[in-house]
This record gives sequence, structure tokens and C-alpha cells, in this order.
Amino acid sequence: MPSATTLAPIPTKAPQGSRDAAAGATVTDPALVKRAVKAAALGNAMEWFDFGVYSYLAVTLGKVFFPTGNPTAQLLSTFGAFAAAFLVRPLGGMVFGPLGDRVGRRKVLALTMIMMAAGTFAIGLIPSYAAIGVAAPVLLLVARLVQGFSTGGEYAGATTFIAEYAPDRRRGFFGSWLEFGTLAGYIAGAGLVTLMTALLSSDDLLSWGWRLPFLIAGPMGLIGLYLRTRLEETPAFAAELEKAARQERERPKVPLRDMVTGQWRALLLCMGLVLVFNVTDYMLLSYMPSYLTSELKYDETHGLLVVLGVMALMMIVQPFAGALSDRVGRRPVIAAGCAGFFLLSVPALLLIRQGGLFAIALGMGALGLLLVCFTAAMPSALPALFPTRVRYGSLSIGFNVSVSLFGGTTPLVVTALIGATGNVMMPAYYMMGAAVIGGAAVWFMAESARRPLPGSAPAVESDAEAKALRTA
Repeated sequence: MPSATTLAPIPTKAPQGSRDAAAGATVTDPALVKRAVKAAALGNAMEWFDFGVYSYLAVTLGKVFFPTGNPTAQLLSTFGAFAAAFLVRPLGGMVFGPLGDRVGRRKVLALTMIMMAAGTFAIGLIPSYAAIGVAAPVLLLVARLVQGFSTGGEYAGATTFIAEYAPDRRRGFFGSWLEFGTLAGYIAGAGLVTLMTALLSSDDLLSWGWRLPFLIAGPMGLIGLYLRTRLEETPAFAAELEKAARQERERPKVPLRDMVTGQWRALLLCMGLVLVFNVTDYMLLSYMPSYLTSELKYDETHGLLVVLGVMALMMIVQPFAGALSDRVGRRPVIAAGCAGFFLLSVPALLLIRQGGLFAIALGMGALGLLLVCFTAAMPSALPALFPTRVRYGSLSIGFNVSVSLFGGTTPLVVTALIGATGNVMMPAYYMMGAAVIGGAAVWFMAESARRPLPGSAPAVESDAEAKALRTA
């Protein structure tokens, strides 16, 4: 067997993995893969840490930045500033995605990390409305727009980064840790606010305590930036640069139009998968606490604790479900989630509506375990829809457009539907509709488990696997 040779020098840091020239395979470095997963997951954790903090501090932030005297108006204004971030996510995806395909995944992910941390940290420094007047909510909106713009390039980049580093046979397992970071970040943010609320007086929380969670983003961002800058470019992208270097030319820039029109089928599949993923995600983790309080008159603290418990359960199951998707395939796992939401959304909501703690926990737990089918398999399934040369850009566009249109609007749309129809079962029907669309996308998608990413060489864990690949 010819010895594995390292990648030829190219105009970026070369990957620490090795390449078996005869087999055309990339032999992954286990330590490097783990570092890549940690660096990518931390960015997702920070995004959802902010999400948890902002959601749990919504009432306090309304008093600080929108002192109208009307609690409802304050809350709506606060969530309006929160929702504004979703409006610019597609713009961020259109900027950072193509840039990631042009200059590299690592550089763009370092930039999005800096912007996310800066936007969150800035919120903790903004003076109150009482101090600077209308400039306070304006600055809050600007900070949220910075966060949303950077987030537009974060998830697609992180999934691409992990997928292109991971070996083909374990891409689902490693990808599942990205959403593990999501859950950990949300629990950390919500848990910190809950602890502060218990330890601080209302006056202290209103005057200075609310700033502390946002200021934590500064050190978190520096840690994430350090981890990401220590990594090298992904083997798949480095191979693209190597090919361009052999041909003595710059890597051609792919026009934004080609990322859309040239990938229209994959984009439609991506948007369908992201729709069911995010509608159910935002329904369970963002809307249900409000549903328990507003529709069922359930104690707010207990409702939030139930949601945090469900998220903790999801964290435990997450890596195992990711590994399962490597064994049985992405399509069966995602299809099981779609079928489960279609069949069990109504029974689960009926359980929740009984109002007892056990019934609520059982119904929410069932929905949470179904959601794991998406959180575990999507980070590896979505990047496999697109070839290497446009993966970051096309995935950013498809993901963020779908999230902005369907995911982030879920709480608002469901609330409006309940108000218009008077039917309190609307959350279940909405999830069932999303499950039908997701199921259609699964039907048309190709299986990607244990297979190379489109446009990339096979990625294996050892020279023995490379040898077996060559002799097959």
C-alpha cells in the first residue's frame, strides 16, 4: 500500500488530515475532528444562550428600553426587536455563505463568531431609556440586527464545517453535537436568568442585574474565536483550493444567482426539511412556555422548568440519535420524526391541556423526543444536499429563508390562528402541516449516510479504511 501523503501546499493552512493518493480518500485526524466539533458547537451554543437570556428577560428588557407604562406594549416592543434579527438573517446568509465558498469556512466562521459576541456584549452596555431616551431602543435594535446578520452565516457554516471534517461513517454522530450545543446554550442562558431572578431583588435585576448575562458573551466569544482560529481549513475546501492551484488559477467565484438557480431542487428540499425542523423546534422550545401560561393559565415558573427538563432529556438522547442516523440512514430517522409529529401532535397537546404536571411533562417529552429526530440528523443531512463548491452559500440561503419565513414566525402565526379561530388545538395542526411538508422533502431526498459528500473525496478514519476503499 502506498503511504499516505499530506496535501500539497495551497494558499491557506493545509488540513492536518492526510490523503491516500491511490484511493483518493481523506484520512481524518480524530483529534482534529473533535476540535472542529467543539469550535462549531460553541458558536451555536452562544447564539442560543442569547436566545434563552433574551426570552427569559423579555419583561425586564421591556421596562428598561420601552417604558411606555403599558406592560403589553413593552413586551411586544421587546419581542419586535428580537424578531427584527430574523429579517436580516437571509441577508447575512447571502453575504457570508458565498464568502465562505470563496475564501474558506474557517475565516468566515471566525468573523461570524466575532460579530455574534460583539452584538450580544453590546446589549449589556446600552444605557437605559431613562438615561438616553429613544437612542436606547434604537441601539438595542442595531445590536439585534448585528446578531441576526451574523447568525445568517453561522448555522450553515457550522454544519458545513463539521460535515467536511467528519469521516463519512460517523458524520451523523459528530453533526449531532452541533444541536447539543444549541440545547446547552439555551439551558445555560435560561438557567442563569432563573438563578438571577431567585437571588436578586426586582430593583437590582432592573437596574444592573439584567446586564450580566449579556456581558458573559464577551469572554465566550473570545474562547470561541480562539478555538476556531486554531483550526485549519476543512479537507474538502482545501482540496478545492489545491485543484485550483494545480491549474494555476484562482478558484472561480460562483455567482449568487447560480447558487440559487443552479441548485433549485436541492434548495427546495433544504427549505422543506428546515421548515419542519424549525416549526417544531420553535413551537416546542419557544412557544409552548407561553402557551402553558396564556392558554392553560399554568404557573410560569413550572412551565419553564418543564421545558428545560425536556431540553435536558433531548441532550442526553442527541448523540445516540446521531449515531443511529449513521447506522440506519438520515431518511428513516427524519421520516420517523415527520410521521411522529403527524400522528402524535394532537394526542400530545391533549395530554398537555390536561394541566397536570405529569401529563404536561409526558406530552412535552414525547414532542421533545420526536424533535431529536431532526436535531440529530439535520446537521449531517443538510450539507449533503449541495456540492462542495457552493455548499456554504446555497445552504445559507435555503436555511435562512426557510427559518425567517416559517421558523421564527411560528409563535406569532400560531397565536394569530388561535385568536382568529378560537381553536386552542392550532399548535398541533400547525405541526402536522409542517410534518407533511417535511415528509414530502424526505421522500425526494437521496440517502447520504456513510457516503462521501457531493463533490468531495471519501473521508475515512484510518489508512486501513482507505486501503479497503481502494481495493473495493
